Amino acid sequence: MKIGKVLVLASCMAVWAPVRVAAQEASLDTLLNFVRDLSNASFEGRMAGTEGFMNAADYVIDALQRYGVQSYGGDWAQYFETECNKIENCTFNSYINSNDRQVYVLGRDFCCAGMTGRGYADASVVFCGYGIDHPAFNEYAHVDAKGKIALVISGTPNFLPSNVTDGYVQLRDKARAAQRHGACALVVVNMSPSCSAYEVQGAVYSGELPHLATFPILQPTRACGDLLMKDELMSLQDAVQKIQQTQTPQSFHLRKHFEIDVNARYHPAALTANVIGIYPGVDPKLKDEYIVVGASLDHVGLQGTTCLFPGADDNASGVAAMLETARMLQQSPDQPSRSIIFVFFSSGEQEHLGSRIFVSNFTPLKRIEAFVNVNAVGSGDSIAVLGNKRYPRLWGVARRVDSAYCSNSMVTGYKTYPKGDAEAFNEVDIPSINITNFKGYRHAHVPSDIVENIDRRIIVQATQLLFETVLDLSFGEYQGRSNASKRIRFD
Repeated sequence: MKIGKVLVLASCMAVWAPVRVAAQEASLDTLLNFVRDLSNASFEGRMAGTEGFMNAADYVIDALQRYGVQSYGGDWAQYFETECNKIENCTFNSYINSNDRQVYVLGRDFCCAGMTGRGYADASVVFCGYGIDHPAFNEYAHVDAKGKIALVISGTPNFLPSNVTDGYVQLRDKARAAQRHGACALVVVNMSPSCSAYEVQGAVYSGELPHLATFPILQPTRACGDLLMKDELMSLQDAVQKIQQTQTPQSFHLRKHFEIDVNARYHPAALTANVIGIYPGVDPKLKDEYIVVGASLDHVGLQGTTCLFPGADDNASGVAAMLETARMLQQSPDQPSRSIIFVFFSSGEQEHLGSRIFVSNFTPLKRIEAFVNVNAVGSGDSIAVLGNKRYPRLWGVARRVDSAYCSNSMVTGYKTYPKGDAEAFNEVDIPSINITNFKGYRHAHVPSDIVENIDRRIIVQATQLLFETVLDLSFGEYQGRSNASKRIRFD
């Protein structure tokens, strides 16, 4: 059954490998077609728990079937529940009087927090710095936020210790602080240095439960933040600088009023699924050992009709590299000895929930020799393979095949740990690496993450490296976990 139908309800020791010639080359046209399709508006940003994500999952299954990948255990889907908030519309205005109203555009000037509450607010505004109300640094102490909209900035000040700031990192953390002081909504200016001042930056995860069902949370751009604080007691830049210079709160009341109206449908347990397929190994003895290849399929969705996060690089590029690897395996004269498990995770944008679900429920866990994660391989100036500090010999396999078949595309000289979806595998001691970009993420979680901004050279190199690494690992010489007592253990 298709998934979408359900929704309606460094120095490294050399590792021996067979001498061969790289017979398969990654196809740029095929990769770009996959990225273009998966980042199309028809999939609505592929947010976990939505029909758009389930349709993207069906698209992946269709491609896997064409390339000889089979469903694992007779079912493509590993279903689970996830928190989901579908933001159907939001309006945001500021004014001093009824004849002086500034209208802001969803997707251009602001977006909603992924887990914003629904509701309407029309109230005066109080600026409260970073939104901290800790006894050591209370930005609500000398202003009256009751019945007002709190305006704060993202992040936490670097001059405070972590025991003060840890409770105010996520948007829900800041919202709870504002709510404790009687505020009716929260506006958080995005100060992230990784994002342009003129681009909205979306997210799904907003912090820990419980959900603030009737408390709107908006996140304008820095440029919009400048407009919001124009002609006030302090500009946004001056307020931030004064907080840093004095290391004291600089809260004050604005002359402006804000008007916010959020229409969102929250589902505490929406249905979603990992897609799991298997490309069987050809060796009778080794086919019950596994190399797992994984990528997050989900992204941060669509807000209203004007705020789409396409997710071309993050992570349609990684999904495309996996699908192209499956195609190359099918056509390769060298067939894998071990079986290769393809996993397309859901809820990667929610603290990598999908990869944790997979690891917690995959019965033959001890037969997994290695996990190779691929994430955001369509940008940057070169390829980074993370994990050599924890698993240097597994990393060494990628380094060796990179030298042999991929024109030395990898960055070396850095010691790193596995990240992202690999963390769940790392926690149960499954050797893991991440293939990703180096100095990329220019378009992370912004509307400009489109296929036209994919780096053609990088995505081809990363896919070639993925294919060669996975095929090499499948031959049986690298030992990660199984039969470790009988063979040399490499990691």
